[in-house]
Amino acid sequence: GLGQMLIAVFSLWSALYVVQNSLSSYQADVNKNLSIHQIMIPFCQRTHICDGSVKYILTGEGAGTIFIIDDTTGDIHSTKSLDREQKTHYVLHAQAIDRRTNKPLEPESEFIIKVQDINDNAPKFTDGPYIVTVPEMSEMGTSVLQVTATDADDPTYGNSARVVYSILQGQPYFSVDPKTGVIRTALHNMDREAREHYSVVVQAKDMAGQVGGLSGSTTVNITLTDVNDNPPRFPQKHYQLYVPESAQVGSAVGKIKANDADAGSNADMKYTIINGDGSGMFSISTDKETREGIISLKKPLNYEKKKSYTLNIEGANTHLDFRFSHLGPFKDVTMLKIIVGDVDEPPLFSMPSYVMEVYENAKIGTVVGTVAAQDPDSTNSLVRYFIDHNTEEDRYFIIDANTGTIKTAKIFDREETPWYNITVAASEIDNLGLLSHVPVDIRILDVNDNPPELAREYDVVVCENAKPGQVIQTVSATDKDNSANGPRFHYSLDEGLSLNPNFTLRNNEDNTASILTRRRRFSRTTQDVYYLPILISDSGIPSLSSSSTLTIRVCACERDGRVRTCHAEAFLSSAGLSTGALIAILLCVIILLAIVVLFITLRRSKKEPLIISEEDVRENVVTYDDEGGGEEDTEAFDITALRNPSAAEELKYRRDVRPDVMHTPRHQPSSSLNSIDVHEFIKQRLAEADLDPSVPPYDSIQTYAYEGHRSEAGSISSLDSVTTHSDQDYNYLGDWGPEFKKLAELYGEIESERTT
Repeated sequence: GLGQMLIAVFSLWSALYVVQNSLSSYQADVNKNLSIHQIMIPFCQRTHICDGSVKYILTGEGAGTIFIIDDTTGDIHSTKSLDREQKTHYVLHAQAIDRRTNKPLEPESEFIIKVQDINDNAPKFTDGPYIVTVPEMSEMGTSVLQVTATDADDPTYGNSARVVYSILQGQPYFSVDPKTGVIRTALHNMDREAREHYSVVVQAKDMAGQVGGLSGSTTVNITLTDVNDNPPRFPQKHYQLYVPESAQVGSAVGKIKANDADAGSNADMKYTIINGDGSGMFSISTDKETREGIISLKKPLNYEKKKSYTLNIEGANTHLDFRFSHLGPFKDVTMLKIIVGDVDEPPLFSMPSYVMEVYENAKIGTVVGTVAAQDPDSTNSLVRYFIDHNTEEDRYFIIDANTGTIKTAKIFDREETPWYNITVAASEIDNLGLLSHVPVDIRILDVNDNPPELAREYDVVVCENAKPGQVIQTVSATDKDNSANGPRFHYSLDEGLSLNPNFTLRNNEDNTASILTRRRRFSRTTQDVYYLPILISDSGIPSLSSSSTLTIRVCACERDGRVRTCHAEAFLSSAGLSTGALIAILLCVIILLAIVVLFITLRRSKKEPLIISEEDVRENVVTYDDEGGGEEDTEAFDITALRNPSAAEELKYRRDVRPDVMHTPRHQPSSSLNSIDVHEFIKQRLAEADLDPSVPPYDSIQTYAYEGHRSEAGSISSLDSVTTHSDQDYNYLGDWGPEFKKLAELYGEIESERTT
């Protein structure tokens, strides 16, 4: 009954709603409060209940704000203008309810309101304005840029979003495709050098370009980029340049430039001197920033020799584009004439520098050498010379102002300064301010004026157990002179004619010498120090030599040759004694020596009465500056020979010195002995002592009393017995009588003691 009726009514309403939405679409720009459509048959008409008890309500998107419904009639109205570009459709729900009970009379119905598009949006270029480049001389139709405009209208409805492109500004240089918006060149060989920048205005119009359509525009800034389509060109075919002859070598003397309409690397060029008589005198380089050719001087100019030069200069591009080779050649040639200017020049020396030589020790005023300079100008003025006295070395030389001859002003020593460096200046006689200078190096040549010397002080040691031929030291020498007057050195023993019995010397032929022993053993107690004079000669002409003395110490050595000790005190030190113990030992030794001296003095005082005569003085006073050798020094001269002229028959020598020349004993006849004069005798002995090479190297004072001659007993001096070292027999004194008995007993005891 009632339910079936309600179902039938709802089905009919739904069918009408679907048909309504599928057949109709409504405009969105309807006026405010105007009814959009009555989307359903009012409930009162469908149910025949129109007494106002039915109420219509509307919900969904925009309900109550954008859309309102008449709750009595069910008419829906819009309250404002709709924009499809903001929202294309709205979903709403409508329902009929009982006004009295507020209960729905039927289920809620849903419907969609679509906003219909109109052409209310113009095309827009979102990326404009544009900046783009295209190479000059491009072919016609070369693509430059594609522009795109967007339209917010519905592209599926009508022609509102159908855009067509056109050029408002930029013809006839460029064109645009009306559909794609691609901008292309419209002319052949567009030249950047003629016009570089273009401003193209492109328009986009909707409605397919029909009247009434909306439009938008944008600007495209197009710049033509450079290509190497212009060869370089010199503004003139002939140039002239003035260069003074005083220009410095390597300096820039001028500039030249070829013009090139291109830009950037396309205008880069290189300048070259291709021929001309000045190609050897000048060079040209390119300034990369200014693209100028810099002309530089390679060699000094001389106005007197050549007054002008001609150069053919070529300027050529370095980056070529073979597409435009038909526009070439991309190089140009011009001629440059260089005029040399005359300048008053300083004198010119014949050589850039001088090297001279002079021997050391040369006399003052010795000629060292000569410098020469002359005026290069055509006037050929006279030249004056002088030395720049900037250093002390310049004071050693003088120069002749007219001839340039250099002479010595001082004496030179090559060993102090082997070289001198001076500077000679020259000027014209009528223009002293215009100077030129030249260095002069003067070498001091060597003269053999320095004898060789031992390289150092040597501490030579010989062992007591040394063997003959053993090398105890190798010595070397130095010479202040150079190699020509120094090595090769020659060594020898400086002993005159005598032969050293202890040591010998051997030349090693390498500028060294070895000292060798000649005997088997040495004794410190006998002699602890030897002095060996060495004569060293150099190889100069004439040869120079010097004598040096080696001090050789005798030391006790181990079997392997190591030195154990060289002095008596070294034994004590090696035993590890303390300082106090050494002092105590020295005090004991001094006390013992004092006792011995006292004992000897007392004993001698007892024997003094044995002297036969108070006038018989037998003492030998010897003075010298070195330590001496004890009793052996007293035997330096034979006093007995002076007391008794008969003793002169035999020449006696020191036992510790080997004479160089063995003198032949002189035998005097007895008649001369009887008539000898004491003064003549002393003069003779003095002359022999002066000429005798075996005498000690020191002076001595001898005092004596002349005993006379023809003594039958001869001399009984004890000095004679010590000097002769003979074992004399004194037993014959007992035969002389009772007067000599005491003397015979005394000498007999001494002999026995000496033998023991």
